[in-house]
Amino acid sequence: MTIDTLRFATAGSVDDGKSTLVGRLLHDSKSVLADQLEAVEHASRNRGQEAPDLALLTDGLRAEREQGITIDVAYRYFATPRRRFILADTPGHVQYTRNMVTGASTADLAVVLVDARNGVVEQTRRHAAVAALLRVPHVVLAVNKMDLVDYAEPVFAAIAEEFTAYATELGIPEITAIPVSALAGDNVVEPSNNMDWYGGPTVLEHLETVPAGHCPAEEPARIPVQYVIRPQTAEHPDYRGYAGQIASGALRVGEPVTVMPSGRSSTIEAIDLLGESVDVAWAPQSVALRLSDGIDISRGDLIAPTAAAPTVSQDVRATVCHVADRPLTVGQRVLVKHTTRTVKAIVEEISSRLTLDDLSQHPSPERLVANDIGRVRVRTAEPLALDAYADSRRTGSFLLIDPVDGTTLAAGMADNLG
Repeated sequence: MTIDTLRFATAGSVDDGKSTLVGRLLHDSKSVLADQLEAVEHASRNRGQEAPDLALLTDGLRAEREQGITIDVAYRYFATPRRRFILADTPGHVQYTRNMVTGASTADLAVVLVDARNGVVEQTRRHAAVAALLRVPHVVLAVNKMDLVDYAEPVFAAIAEEFTAYATELGIPEITAIPVSALAGDNVVEPSNNMDWYGGPTVLEHLETVPAGHCPAEEPARIPVQYVIRPQTAEHPDYRGYAGQIASGALRVGEPVTVMPSGRSSTIEAIDLLGESVDVAWAPQSVALRLSDGIDISRGDLIAPTAAAPTVSQDVRATVCHVADRPLTVGQRVLVKHTTRTVKAIVEEISSRLTLDDLSQHPSPERLVANDIGRVRVRTAEPLALDAYADSRRTGSFLLIDPVDGTTLAAGMADNLG
């Protein structure tokens, strides 16, 4: 049986118990090494606590963050017999919005924590808005600290109803609400005996069964060319393979394809995978394509089925999250990195800045600063073959980079091409 991988991110306001939830998830799923648990037990005893404080499993990195050391997201890797997991533990402070964007950008699921005593707060709405903006397909609302509200069902139901209504309005396709007590372990890995009124899955059960990734057939095929293979040996004198990782979809031998941005067409003659020829390959496999025509192709080009080729343009309209400490301004010269292609560009317009509190647009800001999310228009020196981010998170995303020192300025999500 093939074991797949689920990428998920956690988000929550300060003191909502996110560190404890992550610690409980790791501990109760038997994903903590013996020496790590011993260190946590020792530190807890020194603090006068009888039981181990599972938040200490993640608080070390959180402390480093607060000391100013650059750690955008803390990643955790663990597994159960049913699935592997990559957990992106993101900070909860509003000034770290860019960090949540980093962690959630590749996530299949986001766990949003709320304190049962406080309910849905401003930061909860921000986290939901970021998840919606990044097209995270599954969101779990973990209503934590249920032990502090006497495990009352009406408290949970009211919070779940409010959050679900807000998240649905944002366009999040699937929301699952789970009442938990991370401190006591209720409904994190093991079902709770204190909430017999709840008949849904535990957090881990949901993580193990929710769909992971996308079916290759659901998106048009895209393969950014990373390297051109030309061994020119006596055994392979005429071999020319275009190597790269398939970003989405599936490719088949005999399929007509178009090379972007040149627009030239050919047919897939062969697909080489791990030294063997195959008839079909799909995302995220790394392959080398051989085409029936001798087209001039180089790193940065993109190969796609002719029937579903992306639009090519030099005018990119997008939503960006500004991640650099220096501001982004109109007229600024930048580099746009899209898959394996990097081109020069200029920021021609910053049309609005998003207010995450109420999702309103502040028109025509003079600039974007760290953690701002805004809409921009960028003019590139060479054409780019972008998809809309709503259609493909991989080929609809890009980076804005400072051409002087290589600093990443913003993460972009393509809207439509002009």
